[in-house]
Amino acid sequence: MQLKVIKADGTEEGYLHTKVLATFVNAFVEPAESSISVARELAEAVTFYLYSKYSSNKITSNEILSIIQAVLSSTGHDAAAANLAEHNCKRDLLRARVEVTKYDIQKISDAVRLRQSIAVQPANCWNKSKIINDLIAEYNLDRTTARTVASMVEEKILAAGFRCVPADFIRFLVLLQTQAIFSAQQQLQPRHDARQTAVSSPPLLSSDRKMRGSPKSVNNAVMDGRLRQPQNGLCPVEV
Repeated sequence: MQLKVIKADGTEEGYLHTKVLATFVNAFVEPAESSISVARELAEAVTFYLYSKYSSNKITSNEILSIIQAVLSSTGHDAAAANLAEHNCKRDLLRARVEVTKYDIQKISDAVRLRQSIAVQPANCWNKSKIINDLIAEYNLDRTTARTVASMVEEKILAAGFRCVPADFIRFLVLLQTQAIFSAQQQLQPRHDARQTAVSSPPLLSSDRKMRGSPKSVNNAVMDGRLRQPQNGLCPVEV
């Protein structure tokens, strides 16, 4: 059975080893080959520990983050553990500063009125979960893909340093990133089909099934790994 991760918003999603690996890679900041090799070994150790330890098959994302930080500190990578902690604090602070408004901005005078209206009545706070739920409801995306899209959009918003973002602009970014994921899936599908035709895989052992999950979750893991590449150090990758 695949391990379930309880996110900060209370929703659950399947555990993805690639997210833990990406967190370790980003914590080392410098994407050197030696760092990637160490990150891979530490991520495999964390995944093995989680499946061995948590018989209830559920764990919170904060618990996983704490385990990753503990592993980094206990293996002599204190700087990486500090980088990870600082990154998460900074991300939470940036999230709290972003406001979303439905005000339609077409010209400079609209922007002025927007600022005046915010001074009287603050806009809505940034909420990544709303993007996820809207994608599931409107486009019938699975939760893992929807969360990946939302995380990519959030990364762009936070990296740009926006403090007030129109809802229409967020929707544009969501559609753009969703299209990018669909294009990536189409590029991966022929390779996946070719491997399935050329090689007849042996039956999975029960332990392999637990670690690898269903074909859909495997595809999601591949997609997640492709899309969540390190970008010059720390980037908003969640566990």
